[in-house]
Order: sequence, then structure tokens, then C-alpha cells
Amino acid sequence: MSFHHRFEARGHIQNLTAAKTLEPHWGYADRALPCTNDPGSCAYLDLVYSSHDRGMLYTGILWATIVGMLFIWALWRQCNQPHTTPGSNRPHLAGFRKLKTTCAVGVRRYLLPDGNRWLFGRTTRLQISVLAALAAYLLVFTFVGITYQTWITPVSGKQGLYNTRSSIGPWADRIGVLAYALTPLSVMLSNRESFLSVMTGLPYQSFNFLHRWLGYIIVVQGSLHTIGWCIVELRLYQPQPTVGIEWITQTYMIWGIVAMILLLLILLLSTPWGIRLTGYETFRKLHYVLAMVYIGACWGHWAQLKCFMIPSLIFWCIDRAARLVRTAILHYHPLEDRGLLGFSSADAHITRFPDEDYGDVLRLDLENNQEPWNIGQHYFLCFPQTGIWQSHPFTPLNAPEVVKGKVKHTYIIRAKSGETKKLADRAAAGSMFMPVILSGGYGESIEQGLYSDTNIICIAGGTGIAYVLPLLLSLVKQIPSSDRKIDLVWVMRHTSNVEWIRPELDILRAARKALNLRIRMVATRDVSSANSSHDNVLRSTQEDEKQIATSQQRFSALGDLCDCAFDVPLKLGGGASDLSRRPDLRKLVTGFLESTTSGPTRIFTSGPGGMLSELREIVAACNSPLKIWNGQERFDVDLVYDDRLEW
Repeated sequence: MSFHHRFEARGHIQNLTAAKTLEPHWGYADRALPCTNDPGSCAYLDLVYSSHDRGMLYTGILWATIVGMLFIWALWRQCNQPHTTPGSNRPHLAGFRKLKTTCAVGVRRYLLPDGNRWLFGRTTRLQISVLAALAAYLLVFTFVGITYQTWITPVSGKQGLYNTRSSIGPWADRIGVLAYALTPLSVMLSNRESFLSVMTGLPYQSFNFLHRWLGYIIVVQGSLHTIGWCIVELRLYQPQPTVGIEWITQTYMIWGIVAMILLLLILLLSTPWGIRLTGYETFRKLHYVLAMVYIGACWGHWAQLKCFMIPSLIFWCIDRAARLVRTAILHYHPLEDRGLLGFSSADAHITRFPDEDYGDVLRLDLENNQEPWNIGQHYFLCFPQTGIWQSHPFTPLNAPEVVKGKVKHTYIIRAKSGETKKLADRAAAGSMFMPVILSGGYGESIEQGLYSDTNIICIAGGTGIAYVLPLLLSLVKQIPSSDRKIDLVWVMRHTSNVEWIRPELDILRAARKALNLRIRMVATRDVSSANSSHDNVLRSTQEDEKQIATSQQRFSALGDLCDCAFDVPLKLGGGASDLSRRPDLRKLVTGFLESTTSGPTRIFTSGPGGMLSELREIVAACNSPLKIWNGQERFDVDLVYDDRLEW
């Protein structure tokens, strides 16, 4: 690389021909010394380079903090691994463990509920607090370490013309450096094969919120960086438009413009409007491609900061390669007809449950030669006959068990639109089998930390039953504990939905007494007419009770699956046009806690976003750090939920 090319981005400021030495600065162009410009320009260059050096130091501190926190978290997880298995006796809280539990309960009480839903969506205060801490760090280090001053300097060879050199340039550079430094973190937060999950134990979907908002921050930083330098080069430097044209036509600036256009395009396509316009799968593919091209454009814009771009590309490539390896491990088996190793998809048997109002429900049963997954994990399913470019996450509703080298998978799928609708149409046309390509399992085990005296309540809405059912089926195979209470509450639209999982419910029904299990079901749409009018809103409570009794009789006719005499507290759902009944979750949870005598409680749930948000508030209110410190374990209530965005 030639001497002058290395200074292309700063050649209009420094006197390159008079330079005797080059002073290296990491992430920036080397500085020409001694400075032979006018005193104002030399003072400005002092500010530019000192500000940049501090900015690089701050990015180092940022990444050292992130790596340090991950290391401490991983060490804490390792030291905090339970030394007892589920079903063994839980020792009395004492010492360090008591302090740890009290702190965890305190965090749940104040940080578990949703934050500002209008701005952040259905996100816990804990996630928002982490985002606020990161944003505060970035805000502080965007401004500190910069001397805010202005110099009026003469334009060389242009008598009567002056440049205005100010702190806008160094400030804009600082923002650009921070945006580059955040790029690898943004990629890590989006990875399905997540290094962050390995370190923290959190499933990859837990980082979606931070990935999205970190992207917003990078957009703001990139925009301010661009605006800052446009002010400098198109207004403060003279003569115009000569300086502006020379600046905007440089190669590094062309790549900067490309990077900014790509960044704004990624932002627009990531909005709800953009996703609806392109479709989710198209958005996802475009997001991958545009993000990688954006990283390349950033490299072209400022190659001195490729130290941040190279890790971004490496993390992305590792993620994609690991996904292929997972799929290969699941599907490359000895071929039965030839005895050779080859790729073979799994054949799934389809059972269709028609539903004209809300979309058909499909039950898929398949077997695959593989290792069993952990309870709570999910798989991405691809259906080659409907499209090889799409895969969707689903949780197996059965407990994993190896039989003759094969593990059975069972899934229930609500077919609304897209690929699942194509699958339902094939089933309606008579297709009984469908090849499936699996990738997974993803997520963490939800069985960890369950002791013999841990009370369990499972609350599921619709097809969310697939998330909680494997846990209950796993408990059936373990040694029963008389110290534990277990409740299953399933909220469905119609009593006929029971047929989706009839074999699994039969297993639970047979084990109810041994598990101390109570099964309770609510059919919300069987309580009221689908065609409600204003007059129906005013019907009497007596008529409502008759309809509830009718639904109770329907459940009783389904093999006595529900032995709860319909004691689920109900309340009118929706508005005046919605007379369906839904559980009163607050009464449901508090009633369960009051019926327990000892031990903590774990609530497992999967369902609509409204249900999850309500349960977060309820669980937070049930936690009491003071009572835990005083030895009352029953006020240790945790919520374990399926937080994938499909809901």
C-alpha cells in the first residue's frame, strides 16, 4: 500500500510531504509527525488522535466488561450446579444458599413483570435493565474524553477562506468506533448456535430483545456519525462545493454510503410493516444477506477497524456451520437397504384435526435414530415437499425415550398460513406421511433445580400444552414424592381439542394418584355462542352456569380425563362481544400456593402473550424476599416459560 493511499482519508488535513515519522494509532490512520500545519490545525489533530485513542480504550473496557461478566456467570453456573437429582431430598436453606435464594426471589419480585409494553413489547424489566445499563455506558463514553473546542484555520493557498475545525469530527468518529465495536455483539446475540447460551445457560431466544434493540442503537450511532461528518465536510470546510465533492467521491466514503443505506434497509425490513410486506421467511433471509454485506461495506469504509468486522463474520459462519452439523448428526445414518452411511429424512405420520375457525391442528409422529433431547428443548422442522428454505420451531410433546436405537418425536402444529397451511392442505387431500428434516435440539432443560419437594403447576394455552406435557410425562417415570403437589391447567377452545394428545393424557390419568396430580381443563369457546350479540351480553348468571355445566359434562364424557369438578376460577374474557370464559390466573396461582405447605413452587407455562404477561405480574407479587430470609420456602415462586416469538 502506498504512503499517500494510506492517508487518503486524512490527506486534506495533514501535510504528508513534510512528514518525517509515522506514529501508529490502532484503528486509525497513522499520524504524520512533526505537524507542519498552522497551529490551529495541529491542535485539532492532537484532539482527533487523543480522542480516538481514548475511544479505542473505551471499546476495550466495554468488551473486557462483557467477557468478564460472561466468565463470572459461567463460573457461577459451574459452582452452582445442583449436586442432587430431581426426586432426591432438598436440604434446608442455609448460609450462602439462603442468601442466593433470597436474592433470586428479590430479582423476580421487582424485575420479572413486563416493562413499558408500548415501547418494548412483552419484555421483562430485567431485560430492559440490561439494555439500560448498556445504553448508559455508551452514552457516557460517547462524550467523555473529548475536548470541546473550535478552531478557525486558514485554507492553504486560498487567501480569505477559512476552515472551521471543531469537536464534531472527533465526536462523530467516537460514535462510529462504538458502532463498529458493537457489531460482533449484535451478531452473537442473533446466533442460534449461541456462544452466549453456552456461557450463561440461557436459551438463544432470550437474546432476541437485546439483539433487536442493539440494532436500533447501531442505526442511531451510524446516523449520527454520518450527519456529523456531513456537517464538517459539506459546511465547515472550505471552499465549497469543491471539498464536499472530493470527499464524497473517495472510495472509503462510497463504501460508507453503501453501509448506511444497507443499515437503514435492514431497519425498515425489521419493522412489523416490513415483515408483513415481505413475509417472515423472506425477511429472515434478507436479514442474513444484508447484514453480511453491511459488514463487508463497513470493512471497505474503514479497514483499520476490521478487528471488529472479522469476528462478526467468524461468529456468523460458525453459527451457520454448526446448524449444518446438527442436521447432519440427526440425519446421516446407515441406510437400511445398503448398509452405507447416507442422508435420510424422517417420515412423519400426520393426524389432522379440522378446525375451520382457527386453522387445522396437525399431529406429527415420527422416529429418528439419535440421542434423546432434554425436556424443554425444541427442534426446527423443515418439510422438503412444501419448501426446503423454511424451518419452524416446535417442541416435542412427548418425553424422550430411546427404543431400539430410535427416539420418538410427537408434535402438534396449528396450521394458520404459509408452510404449515400447505402441510394441512396435503393432509386434507389424503397425505398420511410427510418427510421431515430436523435441526436441534435447542434450548435448555427445564428439569434442572426441581427437588422432591418442589411444587409444580403447569398452565398451557392451546398448542402450548406441548411445552409442559413432556415434563409431566418425565415425572411419571421417576420415583413419586408425597411432598410435592402438581397441577395441570390446560386452556383450550373446545373440548374436542383433548383428542390432540389423548394417548399422553391417558398416561397422566393413570398416574394421577401416584404423582399427586390434578388435571384441570377449560374450554373457553364451548361456554358461549360463537355468534354473540349485545342482548347475549346481558344474559343471566344462571344461564352462564348452565353452559359451564354443559362443558363439564362434555369433559366427563371424554374418559374421565378431568377429575377437578371444574373448580378452575373463571372470568369473562375479552370485551362485550366476547363471552368466552378464561381462567382467573391470579386466583388460580394464589389458590395453589395456599394449598401447599412447604417447598418452593415452579410454574411452567406456554401460551398467548397476554397469558404470559399476566403470569409474570402474578408470580412477581407472590415472591417475598423477607419471608424467604425468614425460612418460608413456599414464597419462592419461579416462572419457567416458552419465550419464543411464535406466540
